Amino acid sequence: MAKGKKHASELTLEEKMEAALLPVVEQSYMVPENWCWTHLGDYIEMATDYVANGSFASLKANVRILKDEDYALMVKIQDFSNNFTESLTYTDKHGYEFLEKSVLYGGELILSNIGSIGKVFRVPYFNRPMTLASNSIMIKCFNDNDYDFLYYYFLSPIGQEKLHSITTGTAVLKFNKTDLKTIALPIPPQLEQQRIVLQIKSLFSKLEEAKEKVQEVIDGFNSRRAAILAMAFSGQLTEKWRTGNNYSLDEWKDVVLSKVVLGFKYGSSKKSTYDNNGMPVLRIPNIGDGVIDFSDIKFLAHDDIDKDNQVHKDDILIIRSNGSRDLIGKCAIVPVLETDYAYASFLIRIKPSKEILPRFLVLYLNSSIARNQMFFKAKSSSGIHNINSKELGAIKIKVPYLEEQKEIVRILDEIIEKEKEARTLAEIIDDKIDAVKKSILAKAFRGKLGTNDSSDEPAVELLKRILTKVPVEEKKKLTTRKTKVKVVMKKDMLEAVREARKITPERLKEETGLGIGEFYEELKRLTEFGQVVEKKEGGDVYLEVRDAN
Repeated sequence: MAKGKKHASELTLEEKMEAALLPVVEQSYMVPENWCWTHLGDYIEMATDYVANGSFASLKANVRILKDEDYALMVKIQDFSNNFTESLTYTDKHGYEFLEKSVLYGGELILSNIGSIGKVFRVPYFNRPMTLASNSIMIKCFNDNDYDFLYYYFLSPIGQEKLHSITTGTAVLKFNKTDLKTIALPIPPQLEQQRIVLQIKSLFSKLEEAKEKVQEVIDGFNSRRAAILAMAFSGQLTEKWRTGNNYSLDEWKDVVLSKVVLGFKYGSSKKSTYDNNGMPVLRIPNIGDGVIDFSDIKFLAHDDIDKDNQVHKDDILIIRSNGSRDLIGKCAIVPVLETDYAYASFLIRIKPSKEILPRFLVLYLNSSIARNQMFFKAKSSSGIHNINSKELGAIKIKVPYLEEQKEIVRILDEIIEKEKEARTLAEIIDDKIDAVKKSILAKAFRGKLGTNDSSDEPAVELLKRILTKVPVEEKKKLTTRKTKVKVVMKKDMLEAVREARKITPERLKEETGLGIGEFYEELKRLTEFGQVVEKKEGGDVYLEVRDAN
């Protein structure tokens, strides 16, 4: 009788190495001689998920998913996007103990495997029971140093490519933990892995500083524009101009909008589609930043909209109704049109009189001075915000002579154009910073960061040590461990907290040199005895020695 396939535990080290090392034809690219290629599953301790704990029926019967805070936090992919500040979910002690295969201690690697493929995170250190929620896969490593290395690998272009290569589905993209363990992984020597991680962190830190400054320019655009418009329509911007041209601020007329326009008119409620071949119609998506955006045009089924119900050059279209309060009152000026255009019912057409320049009026209506009045007057019903023509007509406005209006428009257009150029440049730089990050990661996992040392112990020796390790059973949970934990630390934990006065769990773990499980067992012991307390500042968690007083 033919012998069956050997169980993994029955393989010799040589047989394990032969199975783990990828032949040249399966390697994605050439790496330095002291590196090697293997499968992810041969390098990590385990890849697991929520459903590894049992059937859907048993999970439903044993795991209560709760919105109110309870025994254990259930970590979801969405939690990372809001820094664990909202919509958290929990389970009770029974559910936590049932989910023993996906217990989290902090530091583990989490991959989104359903929907948002390619997202990768490190679990925060919260010093509380945690377990993995659905729609993600958790990776545990034999060596704590491997988490950072694998984190950056999965963020790199090659790591992202590998994740997408195992992804299936059309409506909903997904991959499973079995396929995840088959992806190819380039392995540098252990010391080189540490150098790579340090180099990436150093370079990324400098790029993040630059990115923050660039983001300040981008984020500040709206506030700077609002301030400039406020100066313009209060008369500050043209103060010197008035002095040199014998005008006075007292000559500005305090009126309401209805006094300086020829009227307000609602648009057509007739249905428009992309398939019709009648008259084009301007809608809410066409109201750009003070100008009409013609990139998304729908059409009516016919052309029988008379001239009085069309829009013409220098008309102003303003949004009167929308689910978003911030869009109410947003307006744009109509340019010279090559054909006739209708406008939709959620818009109001304003025809400026000869007393006010259309460009001056649209700049004013888009300023915070006018918009705040609109927000105050707008009504809300069933989640829809509305402002009518009567309320628009009551908007207060200060109107200078036409000559000063022209000067205000000239100055504003010049300043706004320069601001737009600065924002565009900042956005380009922001994109380039992201591109540089990708380039750094691409080089890192090809051995091209300039950190590789040929005298390092070859990576195959590291892989041999990994393959001789037997994956341990899940560590006992923090809340069920009753005996005192005896551990060997580089530095006593209590002493480290006392010296630092205030320290993050991540930093404390580095100073003690403990593994994840041992670290939290010792930390739990200290907190249970009241020697160490946890405090939160600005969303960050710190540890301190309890005040003896």
